[in-house]
Amino acid sequence: MIHIGSKTVIAGAMLLGMTGLGGCATKGFVREQTALVGQRVDVVSGHVTQVEGTAKDALDRATAAGKLAEGKFLFSEVLSDDSMKFPVDEAALSPEAQARLDAFVEKLKTENRNVYVEVQGHTDATGPKDYNYRLGEQRAEAVRRYLNQHGVALNRIGTISYGPDAPAAPNDNRDGRQQNRRVVLIVLA
Repeated sequence: MIHIGSKTVIAGAMLLGMTGLGGCATKGFVREQTALVGQRVDVVSGHVTQVEGTAKDALDRATAAGKLAEGKFLFSEVLSDDSMKFPVDEAALSPEAQARLDAFVEKLKTENRNVYVEVQGHTDATGPKDYNYRLGEQRAEAVRRYLNQHGVALNRIGTISYGPDAPAAPNDNRDGRQQNRRVVLIVLA
């Protein structure tokens, strides 16, 4: 019995030895794998540095925008009367609207050049909401482009679309809907 037990122990030891030897790696293999891992770490480090730079730029821009937004309210101009009316489904500026914006630009130039202008686009409630948000943005963008072409710096103008969400009048009649198709200019110091 001892003879069979020692054969089992010897066989187990040989099996364990072969398994141990089979798992050994050569120095060259280890160096090669370490170099690959090192290259991957360098690539990931480069991406992390790039992301950190992009994040820092975004944070700087957000901080600058926050400082502008902290400014005090100076005045607002609602461009919804007959000189600045928007027809249904339109975002183009009429000649009367352009004249009104020219007067607004002159007011900005004479009173204070260092202001921030928020251009808010509004629509009536007819049609799908997502369409109205896009239309409100198109109206605000038309005004932003016009202001920029006439001397107001782009970094001083922001646009936002409220679509049908902030009506100035009820949307249940034609006159109310006309009043809601408007652009509001908010001027902050």
